[in-house]
Amino acid sequence: MNKWKPVPKPAGVAEQRLLDAILSGRFAVNGCLPGERDLAAQIGVTRPTLREALQRLARDGWLDIQHGKPTRVRDYWQEGTMGVLSALAQMPSQQTPDFVAHLLEIRVLLAPAYTRQAMEAASAEIAALLTKFENIEDAPAVFAHADWELHHLLTLRAVNPIFRLLLNSFQSLYHVMAEHYFASAENRNRSRAYYAELLDCAKRRAHLKAESLTRDVMNESLALWKKT
Repeated sequence: MNKWKPVPKPAGVAEQRLLDAILSGRFAVNGCLPGERDLAAQIGVTRPTLREALQRLARDGWLDIQHGKPTRVRDYWQEGTMGVLSALAQMPSQQTPDFVAHLLEIRVLLAPAYTRQAMEAASAEIAALLTKFENIEDAPAVFAHADWELHHLLTLRAVNPIFRLLLNSFQSLYHVMAEHYFASAENRNRSRAYYAELLDCAKRRAHLKAESLTRDVMNESLALWKKT
């Protein structure tokens, strides 16, 4: 049975068109947007739809809206919020060459902590998942899915809920990035060894060892990514 694709809402279309214009430099950082009437005509939407899109972008840190003044395009790398980061993660064509490396640097800081917390709370559940990886198929897409499944479980079982919110924000990018990373047999082999070592930690409830192991492997992954 065929599934109907959801029709994009007008405000969502307007929001995406404005984002494209900002990221392409058509609407420059710290510059002002055209007046509401002209801007609505330029992007092909009604003024009420435009207002809704502008409010969404202001909420996420892309725009500065003040009554009686022109709407300013914020310097989103300096003034943006997690909404900016999440939007950029959904737009691979608009990312800078270092974008993924910067995200991996953040993972180096976060993954050891959420791995330790998860091991303390649910080592048996983590061990059960890692046991499934012992005979993992040697294919990039399979490794990408397995790696997401592992980190998703770790953030779900970590005490701090912010970890999973951050990870969920980058789900689409994670799969694209992971398949590229796991195209290398060397990277697949290193992750296979990591899963085996982490399984041993889970069985022994060695949460501090799991934390240090994960830190080392995340640093290795960053170095390997920079070589790709």
